[in-house]
This record gives sequence, structure tokens and C-alpha cells, in this order.
Amino acid sequence: MGRWEPGAGSRLREAALALYLERGFEQTTVADIAERAGVTARTFFRHFADKREVLFDGAAALEERSVAALEAVPAAASALDAVVAALNVTAEMIGSDRDLARKRQAVIMANAELRERELIKFASMSVTLADRLRARGVGDLDASLAAEIGVAAFRVAFEQWAGATGDGELRDAIHTSLAALRTLTAAD
Repeated sequence: MGRWEPGAGSRLREAALALYLERGFEQTTVADIAERAGVTARTFFRHFADKREVLFDGAAALEERSVAALEAVPAAASALDAVVAALNVTAEMIGSDRDLARKRQAVIMANAELRERELIKFASMSVTLADRLRARGVGDLDASLAAEIGVAAFRVAFEQWAGATGDGELRDAIHTSLAALRTLTAAD
């Protein structure tokens, strides 16, 4: 396949993930990824800032759509319900391919630098959601707690969903995680 044919970004993602699983993240170079995808390293850098971003490049679109979902929730909804709406969109965007999610997660969990990058992305999402809640008139404490709780519930749900067998949906795992949280907090 020629380097100028469409789909270079997808081929680069697939090549990177395959190489990370075969060789490990640290042992894989941008040149290796580009070669496997049938493009040049220069083409790689047109699509991604670095080899980590191959795993995280959808974060901006994910955040944008999640924020739009939060803002579309009626003003009378609770802060946590608004965050759940954002999480539901997240589930729609990343929950359609469990096998891909498992592979991606395996690569991330095998590398401290990637785990840190993922935590930074989650922290950024939490800050953004809290800021949007504040803009809706939610108080500082409630906005921060709702956003942090939502992101934490999502992380737990994602790990459960990615590791599970069967046909369960990520959205259902998020709601199960939030229900367990409500049970835990009601017991206090």
C-alpha cells in the first residue's frame, strides 16, 4: 500500500498496537511503526505528536463530545446525572470494540509512562467536566466531587468491562459501578 493512500492514520494505529504487543512499547520505534504501516516516519508525525499519542489520539474528540452531552442535560438535573450523561457518550465512543480496548489496556498497563499519560488524560477530563458543571451554576465542591466520582467510576467500570467475558456493554458497567458507589455511600 502506498504512503499517500487514504487511511494512513488507521494503519499507523493498527501497526503501533500490533508492535507494542509483539515487542513492547519501549522496544518499538516510530520508524518501526511507519514501516509496518507502509508510510514514512514523516507521515507518522503528520498524524501523531509521538508514539504515545497513537494510543491517546482520540482524547480531544472524546472530551468534546462528552462536554456537549453534559451541557445538553437539563439544568434541573443533578451534577452527577450530568456527568453520567458525559460518561454515556464516552462509553458509546470507546465501548464498541472490547478486543481493541483490551489490547490497548494491556500495552498501557505494561508501561509506567503510558499509565501516567492515561492518568493525566483522566485528570484533564475531570477538570473539564468540573469546570463545565461550575459554568452551569454548580458549586465548587459539588462540581469537583461529581466530576472526580464520575471519572473514578468510569475507570473502575472500564477495567471491569475490558476484563470481563461475555457481551456486556461498557455503558452498563458504568451504571453498575455508579450503583455500587451509591450503595457504598448510602451505608455511611
